[in-house]
Amino acid sequence: MGARRLGISPFTAGLFLAVIVASVFPCEGKGVDAMNALVFWGIVLLFFLHGAVLSRETALRGLLHWRLHLLVLFCTFGLFPLFGLSLRPLATRMLTPELYAGVLFLCVLPSTVQSSIAFTAIAKGNVSAAVCSATLSNLLGIFLTPLLFGAFGVLLSTQGSIGVSLSSVGTIIEQLLVPFIVGQALHDKLWGWIARHKRIVDAVDQGVILLIVYAAFSDAVAEGLWSRTPPAALLGVLLVSVVLLALAVGITGGVSKKLGFCTADRVAVVFCGSKKSLASGLPMAQALFGGQTASVGAVVLPLMVYHQLQLFVCAVLAERYRARQGAGPPVPS
Repeated sequence: MGARRLGISPFTAGLFLAVIVASVFPCEGKGVDAMNALVFWGIVLLFFLHGAVLSRETALRGLLHWRLHLLVLFCTFGLFPLFGLSLRPLATRMLTPELYAGVLFLCVLPSTVQSSIAFTAIAKGNVSAAVCSATLSNLLGIFLTPLLFGAFGVLLSTQGSIGVSLSSVGTIIEQLLVPFIVGQALHDKLWGWIARHKRIVDAVDQGVILLIVYAAFSDAVAEGLWSRTPPAALLGVLLVSVVLLALAVGITGGVSKKLGFCTADRVAVVFCGSKKSLASGLPMAQALFGGQTASVGAVVLPLMVYHQLQLFVCAVLAERYRARQGAGPPVPS
């Protein structure tokens, strides 16, 4: 029985397979340097394509919904970090220091782009506003994620965990922001080719993420990730992820309703404000913590768990929103 018949997408199956392969056959010896170089240039290519794909006209179209965007950004970079800190008494009892650092890293990541837009469209929400909010979140995340995580430095250092240095922030700019800007500058020249070869672009996007997962877990396994992570801590990651997602969905939906947003706008707020980006988070983790091989695998583990959980929950929510609004086309973008 194939992955699709089990209700599992090929990409999700690939994520699990990458972890399994890295656990059984971690990259070692001379192959490590080649793998690190491949990951570095893969991330550069990934963000170059992200910049080339983004239409400036599409992004600008939703800017008038400034109240919606401020709410999404406040949830993404304000409430989530507060959630992470408030869960510390629970998390530190259930998780290893590296896994709790991963929870905090998860909390300061930007929103997703593709899935936020897709679920907003399925639920017949405001698609153009979702495009703008998710894109703005990712652009600001290049700067805010390392800065916010760095603000947790004192807390993390008391637990013997990991932190962010100025050089790692420079790596973020070099590896993520510069390629993105170059891609944006070449958007008009490359968009035609990208539109004709969307499958190739999607394959590169997912392939680079799978490569990052393999490299991160390969390094971590070589440093004893699984031997240092008790099964109870893995269950704790799932529990903390459930609590975070429940808080995010409940608050984004409740606050947007209190503020008088229409149903279409509330849909966009819920899906953009409650989700965290695997596509941006994994490259950022590799750039920020790539030199701390003992920790990087544990840091991205909460993100991978949350990512799968948010896809399942948001798929159910999108169908419920759609059913409530009845038949008809989604809000046009």
